[in-house]
Amino acid sequence: MPYAALTTVFTVFHTQGFARLNRYIAAAALVLLLIAALNRPAQTQDSPSSSPLRTDAESAAPYIRSARLGITHISLAEARDDEARYARALSLGAGWNRWPLYWDRVASAPGVYDWQAYDRLVNDDLRHGLQINAILMGRPRFAQEGEHIKGLQQPIFADGSDYPEPDKAINPANLWASFVFEAVRRYRPGGEQAQAEDWAEGEGVRVWEIWNEPDYETFWQGSINAYARLLKVAYLAAKQADPDSVVMFGGLLFAGDDNWLARVLKIYEDDPLHVQFNWYMDQVAVHNYSYPWRSGWLTLYIRQTLSAYQLRKPIWLNESGVRVWDDYPGPQWAADQPDLREQRATEQQQASFFIQSAAYAWSEGADVVFFHQLFDDCGDQPAGTDFAPNQGELCVGGAACFGDAYGLYRNERDSVCFSQHPEPGTARPAAAAYRLMAEIFGTQPFENPRTKRMANGRVQVIAFERPASSERVYVVWNRTFDPLTFELPASSDSAQLMTVNSRRTIQPDQKVYRLNLPPAEPDNYPKLEYGDESAIGGPPLIVIEPSTDLRRVPEFLLPPSPTPTPSPTFDATQIIIVTQTAEASITPQP
Repeated sequence: MPYAALTTVFTVFHTQGFARLNRYIAAAALVLLLIAALNRPAQTQDSPSSSPLRTDAESAAPYIRSARLGITHISLAEARDDEARYARALSLGAGWNRWPLYWDRVASAPGVYDWQAYDRLVNDDLRHGLQINAILMGRPRFAQEGEHIKGLQQPIFADGSDYPEPDKAINPANLWASFVFEAVRRYRPGGEQAQAEDWAEGEGVRVWEIWNEPDYETFWQGSINAYARLLKVAYLAAKQADPDSVVMFGGLLFAGDDNWLARVLKIYEDDPLHVQFNWYMDQVAVHNYSYPWRSGWLTLYIRQTLSAYQLRKPIWLNESGVRVWDDYPGPQWAADQPDLREQRATEQQQASFFIQSAAYAWSEGADVVFFHQLFDDCGDQPAGTDFAPNQGELCVGGAACFGDAYGLYRNERDSVCFSQHPEPGTARPAAAAYRLMAEIFGTQPFENPRTKRMANGRVQVIAFERPASSERVYVVWNRTFDPLTFELPASSDSAQLMTVNSRRTIQPDQKVYRLNLPPAEPDNYPKLEYGDESAIGGPPLIVIEPSTDLRRVPEFLLPPSPTPTPSPTFDATQIIIVTQTAEASITPQP
């Protein structure tokens, strides 16, 4: 969500840069620490930063690079010397990097582009084996026309039409179409940059997200009709540059009650070409913060919205996270101040959030899940925001000194914001949670999710099947403020029990695994669903159980059988009456 602050962050990075020497020293120290971590016992969960640092020459790296997991802005377009950032993200198992490609950052005049910063960023992502979710957004001054983008309503193609054909030129009067076409042509596999840098076949940017959170006024001040036009123009221009490009509806925040996807689809219904051109979108993205359950609910909501128009498209949760309050730069003194803790979490709750959020999203059909974000960077605050750890003292101007701690990692000493953590660059527990999910869900396909609330709704169970290894995976957590012992029915003689901090083999007792579920903690989320005591449940346990036949679903996972309707008692008079009535109904009246 906090991309507004990034526009100024990039400027600071460009003018000040990172301390190059400090980066090299930090990277060297990180290598030594990561190699040393390899000697830890295998049965315990290593720190997420314990994977060895890959050099460019090592093609057989130990990284997972999960196709189902990403992190927002692992690297930044205007930053330098990001090797340590890449090392951390890759050690967690991330397979995707998501970042904005700002139109106003590359275009100084119509048709005049400086791609240098993004050339480096794309090259670095590909060199590290990451796939890219690029967001096309921003508006240069020459394209401003009040709140609108100048030329957006102009024909997309130079022949005066919106109908694509091979080798048709883009209409230069449609400034947005020209920008999208040039960006996609430059970074697509086999495109201009691929040829200049000799990328391997198939390497390049395929996924293009059209704006960030268009339903949130901070990012999009135009109307829904204007966004529908923006998306259509982008879709046709991108496909003209790369027929295999994947054009994504901009990630929806659903901060209010308006369903922008439904309203845009309604607009496209009246477009005579909407079916021929795939409703001008290949997939849809959604965003969710603070409340894990909403990750699944919003995925389902998107799926049902598409289904209402007889559509099936991939759905991504490409922003999700929660701010930490009990660690710098959060309001660490807020234990007794519920208003400061609203929609914030403890470090441990942040780790639980990610596991629960990802499980909910995948259970409702999300394809890829992203965590926001790798480091705290600047959060929603302006670039340059910095202060020492404090206990509620006021900053210059009289505001309390706290900011947004979204990161899997705490900021480094040379960060442009929040640079004074006593343990700079270290991992929060959420990093271990991310690594755990990458290990379990990022290494092989999973399918047939089933979601159950058990023990009178006090325990959440989400189950997945892994056919490649003949295993069933259970994600289980406590939804109450009391410790619970939950009896998970067993189908095998043993299973692996995994948490953020440990892993061990367990055996059933009288055909059940007895799981001690830690309680949830109050988190002051303002609008909870019925039955929820807090937004974030207790620390999840993950049970991986072998199965000789995944087709045999454990009985407790099956939906309850409906109570059969009693068969009516046979009564010949009723049959006669019905027959007579039926005959009478078709007898012509005199």
